[in-house]
Amino acid sequence: MKFFRKLYDWVLHWAETPYGPLALFLLAFAESSFFPIPPDVLLIALCLGSITKSWRFAFYTAAGSVLGGMIGYLIGFGLWGAVDSFFFKYIPGFTQETFNTVLHHYQKSGFWYVFLAGLTPIPYKVFTIASGVFQMNFVPFIIASTISRSLRFFTIAALFRRFGPNIKRFIDKYFNLLAFLFFFLIILGFIVIKYLF
Repeated sequence: MKFFRKLYDWVLHWAETPYGPLALFLLAFAESSFFPIPPDVLLIALCLGSITKSWRFAFYTAAGSVLGGMIGYLIGFGLWGAVDSFFFKYIPGFTQETFNTVLHHYQKSGFWYVFLAGLTPIPYKVFTIASGVFQMNFVPFIIASTISRSLRFFTIAALFRRFGPNIKRFIDKYFNLLAFLFFFLIILGFIVIKYLF
């Protein structure tokens, strides 16, 4: 938990600099394709620092996240052909048949996978890259990403406009419990996805 607390504090420190909004955009952009830290923490800190700008901060976060998701899609789309033989040859259980089964499910329900990943603690980057690997239609991918990421970040902004500092005190008081719950939800999300596939 100390490691995550340090990451939490590092992200928060950007809210105390003039570069907070830019850092928020870049963090959301990076998190959607490769970076492990979600932008929600910085969004929360910036909203607390200037409640009247909450909608603007939510927009920066959603825009950065959707653009970063496009990069994740391109990573999956462009690099899979160079590494697929490694997975098929050396990763146990990773067969062409399994890949085709997942591809079939993704082609049917890819929109909802991306939508749920964008809205929940399930790592969104996994699904942006998977969307490229499975060559999901790009337009539904962008629509699902835009709707879900906007709902997520504008909801956070709305909560802070409504409740303000009380939520910050709650997060500080119950940080360890919330971190545990966050990772539990991630694991639960992967279990659900496994059974959907």
